[in-house]
Amino acid sequence: MTDTTSPVLANLAVDGERLWRSLMDLAQLGATPKGGVARLALTELDGEARRLFIQWCKNSGLSVSIDEIGNIFARREGRNPDLPPVMMGSHIDTQPTGGKFDGCFGVLAGLEVIRTLNDLGIETEAPVEVVAWTNEEGSRFPPCMMGSGVFTGQFGLAETLAKVDAEGLSVGDELNRIGFAGDRPVTGHKVGAYFEAHIEQGPILEDEGKTIGVVIGTLGQKWFDLTLTGQEAHAGPTPMLRRKDALLAASSVVQAVNRIALDSGEYACGTVGCLSVFPDSRNVIPGRVDLTIDLRHWSAAALEKMVEALKSRIADVERVTGVTAELTPTADFPPLSFHEDCVDAVRSSAERMGYSHRDIVSGAGHDAIFLAEIAPSGMIFIPCENGISHNEAENAEPADVAAGASVLLHAALARAGIVAKDA
Repeated sequence: MTDTTSPVLANLAVDGERLWRSLMDLAQLGATPKGGVARLALTELDGEARRLFIQWCKNSGLSVSIDEIGNIFARREGRNPDLPPVMMGSHIDTQPTGGKFDGCFGVLAGLEVIRTLNDLGIETEAPVEVVAWTNEEGSRFPPCMMGSGVFTGQFGLAETLAKVDAEGLSVGDELNRIGFAGDRPVTGHKVGAYFEAHIEQGPILEDEGKTIGVVIGTLGQKWFDLTLTGQEAHAGPTPMLRRKDALLAASSVVQAVNRIALDSGEYACGTVGCLSVFPDSRNVIPGRVDLTIDLRHWSAAALEKMVEALKSRIADVERVTGVTAELTPTADFPPLSFHEDCVDAVRSSAERMGYSHRDIVSGAGHDAIFLAEIAPSGMIFIPCENGISHNEAENAEPADVAAGASVLLHAALARAGIVAKDA
């Protein structure tokens, strides 16, 4: 194999204009009046986007297979087909008010890497694949990261196919309806390495003027449902000191979650994302509030301390307000460090191409988290405007999109290897 750090190869870059056109063409499927994209998993629009992606892959000479959960794999053979493939990918489903880049950039950057290899006649030692994972967002069918979760054995196939949306439609039925219930076995495939390019979905790279984020890992997450039960009573005749106001208790918990995160150092996050008040009447003191709590940290020990602080604060709220609290864990993802070799491949690729970069930790969930359980994995971040994502205003600069895909190209080649012309 040739040296992937040679001066000739150091100048390799993707066709940024072609990649940008593909992103904009895909964004037409589900385009919203505000400039975003609404293309929920397993809808007709998702089916159209999948067929367009497959056509692009076939036009690039790739063999396409679809597994039983609808994940799409497009393969470019290497000299040694027995080697496990180097995978690149993400997802093409969106939030209801999503943008053009979340997920889609990672899939189309992977396709652009392969198009570039084709243009230059570069043969890799290992096969190279681009994959579009099913239902990463979880907006229509929970849980999120569904396709990669089944592929890596985190979720069972049968139970996942049985998941239903708000209208009672199942994953399995909807896969069949849009024509993407594949026959490829969903587990048991070896992966040589996995890389995922993504917009940062935060403000750090833009604020610091960096082009590439070298993702070293992801935050650990602990999610809870909390029910606070007080007593409904008339808002007029009930004296303030006799009340058991569940919403007053909830307001203290919301503030506590925020304070715990602020006091827990860099990378700590705390969020109350959902809140439901019963009976939800303007002249009735709330008797019950249901809310969700999301705690995150890069350190497992610090995350546990955040949980203990939360439990202590909830106990204080119970004593002060007279309500009762029921805290139920709903999700637990430990902090993850990506594979050192893949992280180094991303970092050295950015340096070789002269892009400004910094190490960064992802605060969001990505398919790469599950792939890291079965294969060496890494991620590449690029800036997004004002750090906004999961929003129709989501935006990225064409130059940054091209830079991220070029770094992906070099990182993938570092793992797949290049066959010398005389080999």
